[in-house]
Amino acid sequence: MPLYETIRDLETGQQRLRARRYGVIRMRHEAFDSVLLRPYPKIATLADVWWGNRHHENCAGDACWLYYNQPWGFDNFLALRYIVTSQGTSYAMFRGALRVLDYIARVKGSDALLCDVSNARISDRLLKRLGWEPHKPSQWHRNFIKRFYGEYPKSAFQLIGRKPRLA
Repeated sequence: MPLYETIRDLETGQQRLRARRYGVIRMRHEAFDSVLLRPYPKIATLADVWWGNRHHENCAGDACWLYYNQPWGFDNFLALRYIVTSQGTSYAMFRGALRVLDYIARVKGSDALLCDVSNARISDRLLKRLGWEPHKPSQWHRNFIKRFYGEYPKSAFQLIGRKPRLA
């Protein structure tokens, strides 16, 4: 098995998506680009935050990278670990990346998605609108969960050739 693997067609790549635990959903120009499957999990650091802020400020265009992990010992959950956007990233692009994550959760049979929101500009109200709810309140962390338990949202994009279009 290669260390890194790129999936450009979600439908034909389902077996690989199911088998691999770590990935990056890459969206570009208002469409799905690929999922890069990785050999190790994404661990967000202060350097990542610094780099992500610089990338957002200095890179034009419409791009979004969403990192996800399937933690060992918790095979029925996916963790949304980190999101990097460019300056021109639209809300539709961000939603599209989340829809692809929902799709991967369905392919893997995940019960829920988990995330720890550290950006204060992401409101609880927005997360609620996107289907997330508070989970395990803490003084230092804003933990959220999006539960499926076998009932996944209808796919919000149509697979057309290799590129799903956002609906």
